[in-house]
Amino acid sequence: MNNQVRRPSLEALFREVDNFNPKKEKLQPPRIGISSNRKDGLSCIAETYVQSVLMAGGAPVLIPVITDLEALTAIVSSLDGLLMSGGGDINPLYIGEEPIPQLQDVDTFRDEFDLILLRLATNRQLPVMGICRGHQLINVAFGGSVYQDIYSQHTGGVFKHSQAMPREQASHSVRISDTSSRLFEILKKEPDVLVNSVHHQAVKEIAPEFKETAVAPDGINEAMEHPEKEIFSIQWHPEAMASNGDKLMLELFRHHVEAARLFKEAKRIHSRNVILDSHTDTPMIFPGQFNIGQKEGGKVNLPLMEEGMVDAAIMVAYIPQGKRDDASLQQATAFAMNRLNEIHRQMEINRGRMNIAHTPQEVWVTKAAGKKAIMLGVENGYAIGKDIRNIARFKELGVSYITLCHNGSNNICDSARGEAEWGGLSPFGKEVIAEMNRLGILVDVSHAAESTFYDALEISTQPIIASHSSARALCDHPRNLTDDQLKALAAKQGVVQVCLYKGFINEDAEKASLTDAVRHINHIVDLIGIDHVGIGSDFDGDGELIGCRASNDLINITVRLLKDGYSENDIAKIWGGNLLRVMSRVQSAYNG
Repeated sequence: MNNQVRRPSLEALFREVDNFNPKKEKLQPPRIGISSNRKDGLSCIAETYVQSVLMAGGAPVLIPVITDLEALTAIVSSLDGLLMSGGGDINPLYIGEEPIPQLQDVDTFRDEFDLILLRLATNRQLPVMGICRGHQLINVAFGGSVYQDIYSQHTGGVFKHSQAMPREQASHSVRISDTSSRLFEILKKEPDVLVNSVHHQAVKEIAPEFKETAVAPDGINEAMEHPEKEIFSIQWHPEAMASNGDKLMLELFRHHVEAARLFKEAKRIHSRNVILDSHTDTPMIFPGQFNIGQKEGGKVNLPLMEEGMVDAAIMVAYIPQGKRDDASLQQATAFAMNRLNEIHRQMEINRGRMNIAHTPQEVWVTKAAGKKAIMLGVENGYAIGKDIRNIARFKELGVSYITLCHNGSNNICDSARGEAEWGGLSPFGKEVIAEMNRLGILVDVSHAAESTFYDALEISTQPIIASHSSARALCDHPRNLTDDQLKALAAKQGVVQVCLYKGFINEDAEKASLTDAVRHINHIVDLIGIDHVGIGSDFDGDGELIGCRASNDLINITVRLLKDGYSENDIAKIWGGNLLRVMSRVQSAYNG
């Protein structure tokens, strides 16, 4: 950092600027947005915030206090991290409370600015660091509560939290309450830390999913973090201490800047490569007037894909297993056709933002045009009925894969769930696979029984896929693939797409997290290599994990893979390259 003022020479100053050679974009410091305070009509911030970000290796960007959504969206889109700064009290109406007499200065305009800014940033998965008011505001935004005034509302003795001494000097101590937390690692595993704080409001009830990481000696919350996302916040003020040489406080900013650096690299990788989610059940939630161009309650839509920098998704016509009489089978086929046609209707009403892609090449062309590519699949060969000509009809609509079954045996094969009927593939099922091979449609063995899996692997003349399955070695569920199955799949050049359904990721489903999903990816890569694994979220089919609940969260997986040492080429393979390679090979067999 250089805060020295140069000699006042216009010629020398401009010569220095003109001769400066910036680093390549990849090597430039990450852009850290700092939320401004608002005083006397000014958007302003203490210089110690700026200095601390600079000292930590970031490029600080001061964000003015505005509430224009279009402008703030443009600003946030250019950032790599966000620092929520300190300031005045939060309007208690945001937490459903009336003001108490001890409430101090409230600026609802700044509250609105901060909440919009934070929502935009977290929708895009930016790393976020909160300080004092920023800490409290993050808690409110995610569903927690605050004391309007700790001195009058906190039960028990409270020491002086609003210090009058200089902010670069320590005023009290905090204890790290969770030694498994990132904060404990950031602060060099120091159990007690000296800090400076100026506040009379504080976090009361921690927001859902967040965990408390530090407390003051009187029990007041001092820090929290999200266990899976790069969001952490502290009640004290580290910026003055950090900018005045406190190395431990500077570590907080260094951690945030490094998180932003990784996120910046994740964005760069997403911009250069096709990012494809191989299985979503979004057509299942289509009501009559559903518009994929809007956020309407689903976990996969164009706005969410844009926020998460996801380029493509394979949306399936899912058909639950039903009766197998002629009338029921015809109804199943008609239902699948209806769902597929509805996706085509989505393209008509969102033609400027999406395209239905039939081939890997079309996916790349769509990305180059700045649009999202939607590919089609059918989940449950039950939709084929007894008429093998339906496979060609699905092909004409753009179907790239057909999942042979769902939960329960059908006319094609035995399922991983329910009673075995055929001992694997039925005679009709063998004809189905031959026809899919001929037409260049991928054979998908997710949901299939082990017997079906091995039959399909033997009979198919083309590589097969598991569009949304995980590793049984890590989560013993019949829907997952054993290590032997994974090895056999890879030996035939197939690919398994790790599923983000919580029951397939962790045997304690309610604890299933992004970390667990990355463990499945790592296990499969270690077992069969980088060329045979991908990701199929199962979003809108109950797929979701702590830290990864919708399409805009998927970039968090990329960040984790970078942390684990995966290269850009590795990540590109996982995020669609492997599946598209197999798809290209299978489609090349079709001469129609």
